Order: sequence, then structure tokens, then C-alpha cells
Amino acid sequence: MASATRTNRVNRTPAPGRTPTPGRRPSAAVALWRSSVGKKAVMAVSGLVMLAYLVAHMLGNLKVFLGPDDLNGYAHWLRTIGQPVLHYGWFLWLARPVLVAAVVAHGVAAYQLSRRDLKARPQQYVHRRRQSTYATRTMRWGGVILGLFIVWHILDLTTLTVNPAAEEGHPYQNIVASFSTWYGGGIYCLAVLALGLHIRHGFWSAAQTLGVNNPRRDRALKFAANALALLLTVGFVSVPVAVMAGLVR
Repeated sequence: MASATRTNRVNRTPAPGRTPTPGRRPSAAVALWRSSVGKKAVMAVSGLVMLAYLVAHMLGNLKVFLGPDDLNGYAHWLRTIGQPVLHYGWFLWLARPVLVAAVVAHGVAAYQLSRRDLKARPQQYVHRRRQSTYATRTMRWGGVILGLFIVWHILDLTTLTVNPAAEEGHPYQNIVASFSTWYGGGIYCLAVLALGLHIRHGFWSAAQTLGVNNPRRDRALKFAANALALLLTVGFVSVPVAVMAGLVR
């Protein structure tokens, strides 16, 4: 009898597509990640991390309107944060893995949730879910555009690989050189528009996922989502537009 009981415990039916592991249960973190709720939480938290970075990055970019000394000085200051405890440039190298982890976690969770949604969506509900499906499609394509742009942006203004007139240690001159070309400014503006739509929908989704919203806060949260999206879109787009218009040179 005891032997039969042990056999039944070991021979539990495994999840589809997974190899059974006798006598072991996944950890709480693994179980949370495998659930849709956990993936949405990862997307929300990683999205907020990236949003905080984008606000700081936009404020730094706007120093281009103050001239090369201000922007180049700001770029130099970023590399001195933490001195003398940290060496020159270490702060940026410590921050970059955090951002990369946030981007990867956000992208992987979004992809896996998208696949689950496509597999589970009943055909007869297509018309009823038209509005949510449109928002989902916008987020998917916006995410793809932003992912490709991140690669371009790094090659353009970080490694200076594709910048036609790059000067190491002169970010102001590199920005002007990049946005002086039609494709440099055009790619940037397209990506920023996708970013604005992504933030508008993503901020509201994050608030719902984290349980921050309620009937009394919904209007304020929707206003904050729209305001953040508009602020970041205008702030980022203003730089390439000013360069292409000859206001920054």
C-alpha cells in the first residue's frame, strides 16, 4: 500500500511539453515567471525601470539647446559619478547591465505572453475584442520597432559605427552629425513616435498589473499616461527636428 502511494506521488502528470521531475516542485520565482500574471508583473516593473531612464535621458538630451559645452560637460559628468569610489566611466558600465536586463526581460515576457494570447484566443471572439486586439498589435509592432532602433542607436551614438562624422568624446558634434542626415533624423523620429504610443498604452497596463488603479484613480492615471507619452515624444523629437531645421548646428 505504501509502495503504491509513493508511485502515485512520483508519477504525477507533467505539464505539456515538460519532462517530469520526480519529487521536485518549481521554486516560487520560477512558478511566478511561468504564470501569465508573473510575466505581466515582470513587464510592468521592467517597463517602469526603462521609463525612469527615458525621462533622465530626455532631460540630458535637451542640453543640446544650451550648446556644445553644456552637453559635452554633462556627458563627462555622467562618467565621473561615484568618484573616487568608482573609477572614471564605471557608473555607466554598472547601469548598462541593469538596462539590458530590463529590456531583455520586457521583450521575452512580451513575446511569451503574445504567443499565449494567440494560442488561447477563440475565433468567435475576434470582433468582440477588436479594441484590445488593436492595442495589442500596436504594442507588438511598437516593441519590434523600438528593439531594432536600440541596436541602431547604439551603433550610431554609442559605438559610433554608423555615424558619418563621429568624434570620440564629443556627443554634441555626434548628435548634429547623425541628425544632419535624412535617414538619421527620420529613423529617430519614427522610433520616438512608436515609443510614445508604447508608453501611452504600457503605463496604463502597468498600473493595472501592479494594482495601482481603481475607479477614483483611473482618470488621473490615464492623464499621466497621455502626459508622459506626449512629454517624452515632444522632448525627444525636438532634438532631431532642431538639427534638421538648422536651429542646432
